Amino acid sequence: MALPERLSTRLRLPMLGAPLFLASTPALVAAQCRAGIIGAMPALNARSPQQLDDWLTQLTEQMATVPAPFAINQIVRRSNTRQDQDLALLVKHKVPIVITSVGAPGEVVDAVHGYGGLVFHDVVSVRHAYKATEAGVDGLVAVCAGAGGHGGSLNPLAFVNEIRRFFNGTLLLAGGISSGKDLLAARIMGADLGYVGTRFLATQECEVDPGYKQMLLAADADQIVNTSLFSGLRANYLRRSIERSGLDPDNLPPVTEQGGTGGHNGHKLWKDIWAAGHGVGSIDDVPSVAELIQRFEREYQQAAAVIP
Repeated sequence: MALPERLSTRLRLPMLGAPLFLASTPALVAAQCRAGIIGAMPALNARSPQQLDDWLTQLTEQMATVPAPFAINQIVRRSNTRQDQDLALLVKHKVPIVITSVGAPGEVVDAVHGYGGLVFHDVVSVRHAYKATEAGVDGLVAVCAGAGGHGGSLNPLAFVNEIRRFFNGTLLLAGGISSGKDLLAARIMGADLGYVGTRFLATQECEVDPGYKQMLLAADADQIVNTSLFSGLRANYLRRSIERSGLDPDNLPPVTEQGGTGGHNGHKLWKDIWAAGHGVGSIDDVPSVAELIQRFEREYQQAAAVIP
């Protein structure tokens, strides 16, 4: 198992609650960590570096007596004008795990390793996985077909197998994990941690629009639309939220600008046009995070018990 001892001895389940843009908050992260998994949120969910500083202070204090660590997602795309400020805050607070995405992680790796933290990097292709490995990351998040929000298109079996040919570090698998049985399958394939996002949208601690949660409960995998129209990067969204914006999901206009439209008819991306992954069809209720993790653990153990 490639999971560092500092994680393997502190987790109830081999799982990381994926950082959800606009949806993950300190309250959700704290609930995930208290339940025994790694909780995470994007740095950009804080409206300013000052708010991020406050949130990190709050999380560091709250997590002082909680075994499971937390993680912060740092977008390393050039369009993120807060990169330097936010990275300085991650270093200041010695964030245990930093998840980099949409860019080269090199600068973040150096900074985080400087205080002994871990860096995991999102990858959607074998080429990106090679580059991240060369940059010295501690873990790779294999974002496969079916992941909510910005995701990849590769089959998880093929992607994990290819990565394991050259990478022996921590491997996380993202895409459709909605139960303990799914989590065990990810482990059997060769992943060390499951990277679970969509399922946490429908929890009591997640502070999204109640209509979002109801749309998740009513959806299935056929209701997920993959398009690069809104952000310029391919992502998975709920069909009904696109229809509500006045667009036909089956006849979307071509992307004419780099970076996408960001929305339509006054509807804003992420706020009104809602992301979800292929695992949405397994969501039937809105439990607390603690209840959900208990369920995952029970399902995980039951699935493991029937494997010869």
